[in-house]
This record gives sequence, structure tokens and C-alpha cells, in this order.
Amino acid sequence: MINKLIASTLPYFPKKFIWLFSRTYISGETIDDAMRVSAELNSQKIKVTIDVLGEFIKNLDEAQKNKEEYLNLIDVTTRHGIDGNFSLKPTSFGLLIDKEICYKHIHEIVAKAASVNNFIRIDMEDSSCTDLEIELYRRLKAEFPKSVGLVLQAYLHRTRSDIEKLLEIHTPDSPLNFRLCKGIYIEPETIAYKKYEEINMHYLEDLELMLKNKIYVGIATHDKPLIDGAYDLIKKYNVPRNMYEFQMLYGVTPKLRENIVNEGHTMRVYVPFGKEWFGYSTRRLKENPKIASHIIKALFWKG
Repeated sequence: MINKLIASTLPYFPKKFIWLFSRTYISGETIDDAMRVSAELNSQKIKVTIDVLGEFIKNLDEAQKNKEEYLNLIDVTTRHGIDGNFSLKPTSFGLLIDKEICYKHIHEIVAKAASVNNFIRIDMEDSSCTDLEIELYRRLKAEFPKSVGLVLQAYLHRTRSDIEKLLEIHTPDSPLNFRLCKGIYIEPETIAYKKYEEINMHYLEDLELMLKNKIYVGIATHDKPLIDGAYDLIKKYNVPRNMYEFQMLYGVTPKLRENIVNEGHTMRVYVPFGKEWFGYSTRRLKENPKIASHIIKALFWKG
């Protein structure tokens, strides 16, 4: 209850106060910030996926602006020689306003990435977007079979079925490419698992289904039991190291991240940037109130 109270009131604090927390997890407001952080991570043998913050836009003018920002991001990232790809949220391009306009914008971005031998990851958002984002992935993958991937969320009841259905389009020339995460959005119990042990169990079941079907997977977690479980599955199916990677958020569990890299596994870190950092940060607080207590400790306790 205390965490929820703190999380609900923090968004009303001055932006400078919230930035004290956010700067740990967001590279900055500008593309230069994203390039600086990405280059630093690359120097540590870590790949990146770069994201322009902003989601659930209100009008299609914002969608056009976001598309142009991504096209420029691809150019700048290529020019800087960054070892990384790109993540995007379809609601940043009007998915819930006009799905065809959204498709055209993202199609242009994926085409740009493909032209420089790069890759776009379609982030999964809340359950109102799940069917639309799977449809979007199918459409784009048909034209760009190796330049686009999708995120799936293990806490949704439907995820195993979604994987099984998508296997029908999984071929050597057009392989599936997923990021598997637990899921962060608040969803009702009727469609999402709620208990920690239950979510972890389904995460590993989904991961096993992917690995045994030779699907490339980004194992996105900061949870040590899940990482250990992933190691066991990689060994069980003798998965080559070019068929998976571990993924983490910028600023989260750096020691655990370092251990994975030192073990010789590919690591990719999500690097968000942009002027919409305040909305991103406050939404994360509402979705995960436990973060609030960590913020207070970080700000006021120096032990």
C-alpha cells in the first residue's frame, strides 16, 4: 500500500525530481545521449537495442514525427558504427488510431533498417494491442523475413498458443525471432498469470518451446532463477550461441549482466531515449509500484 501511494504521488513531483530516478534507466533526451551510452556498452562487448520513448499517441501528427525520428536514428546509428538494432512501440505510430497508417509508417522504418542490414523489434504493449501487433508482425515478416522481430509476454495465458500458431510461418528462409519477457502491463487475472512462481514456470515453458523449435530468442530477464533455467535449457537442447541472446534494461542489474557476458553469452541492452522520458518513467511507476521504494532509498539513503 505504501509503495502504491508513493507511486501514485511521484508523477506530481517536479520533473527534476523524477529525473533523479529516471537518469539511471534512460540514456537521456537526445540522440547524442543514446549514441554515447550505446558506444559505452559496445566497449563492454554488449550489443544494444535503441528505443525512442513515446507511446499511446493522441494524434497522427505525432506518428509522422516519430517515424521521421526513427529514420534519422537508423542513419545516425549506422554512421556511428554502433553494434545494435532498434525497438519500437506501434502505439507510437497510431496503432490504436489507424492501424493502416501505423503499418505504413513502420513498414518504411523496417525497409530502412533492412537496407542497411539491420533489424527492428516490435515491442508488445498491453492486451488491447496483442492481436494487432501479432498481425503487424506477420505482415511485415512476409516482406522482410529476417529484418523484423516480435516481443511476447510470458504472463499472458495466450502466449504459448500464439507461439504455436506462429510456428506455421517459421522456415529456414524466414525464421521467427522473438524477445521473451515476463510482461509489465497490469492485466486482469482472467488473461494473465499473477503469481511469481507461476509466471516463471510459464516463461521457461515458452522458452523451451522456442529453443526446441530453433527459434532465435532474446531471453529478456533480470531474474537469476530464470537465467539459470535458461542455461539449463540451452544445455539440454545444445543450442548454439548464435541462436539466442540475453537482454536487459539499461541501468538494471549490471553485475548480473556482466556475469552473463563473462560466460561468453551474447548480451543486448535496451537503451531508451527521448523527450517523453517523464511519461515513460511515471507509467513504469504505476505499472510496478515496487520500484517506488527503491527510488526513495536511492534518493535519501546513502548506505
